Amino acid sequence: MQRPQTVLSAASTAVLATALLLAGCVALVAGPVTTADLPAELRRLGPARVLLLGEQHDADAHQALEHGTVTHLAAQGRLAALVLEMAERGTHTRDLPREASEAQVMAQLRWNEDGWPWARYGPSVMAAVRAGVVVLGGNQPRAEMRAAMADTSLDGRLAPEALARQQDLIRAGHCDLLPAHQLAPMARIQIARDRAMADAVAEAVASAVEGQVVMLVAGAEHVRRGLGVPAHLSAPLAASTRVVVMQAGAPGRPGDGEADRLWLTPATPPVDHCAELRQRWRR
Repeated sequence: MQRPQTVLSAASTAVLATALLLAGCVALVAGPVTTADLPAELRRLGPARVLLLGEQHDADAHQALEHGTVTHLAAQGRLAALVLEMAERGTHTRDLPREASEAQVMAQLRWNEDGWPWARYGPSVMAAVRAGVVVLGGNQPRAEMRAAMADTSLDGRLAPEALARQQDLIRAGHCDLLPAHQLAPMARIQIARDRAMADAVAEAVASAVEGQVVMLVAGAEHVRRGLGVPAHLSAPLAASTRVVVMQAGAPGRPGDGEADRLWLTPATPPVDHCAELRQRWRR
């Protein structure tokens, strides 16, 4: 669940960026990143086989940056595949022609409009399809979620401190409304989803040609090193992975080495997600 954000002034953003750089954390961009900045930003990241973009789901600027990244990489012939958290593992557009309609693409990906508004993600998906780039679902199928909750072997997929943090994020993301005994099962779902996306990325890389990159779009917590998808990649592939976390408004301090770049965008209107969740659970 996304937390309300506040607006940073240009001065405070620059000060915070400098502080994080001196602390050895992810290098921050001094000021908002727009699509015009993408060529320079992607060059700054350097060569990679995998590019992970972590978004805030309700920040329009993040989906715009994703669309710009797809367009830029595809125009250069560098985009091997687009993997999405927003579609389930096993779905893909391989059998569709470049001129396929949006309805055909949505059907092929078994798109869940209620969970993921097509208006947000359709432009990136269609840009890939039009460029002849395969789009792959990466998320754990919903039908497998209950089994994942009971799969205690998933607990060992993360280092103990990362597992504890994952459970803490589940607790905070559900506004302290979850009973304590549900934290571990819910964290296993997140781990299973990250592992599924990592598997989809690795398979796409295996089919890519030299010099191409596989791009994953997912929520910000799913892409952080040590916690999300990178933790489930092989060591050689993880070493050739670049992680970008996009954040709307004031950035939270990332852990050391969790990302290579933090793309700041304007703050979104504040929303009390916890009030919404309490109301929904009350019903």
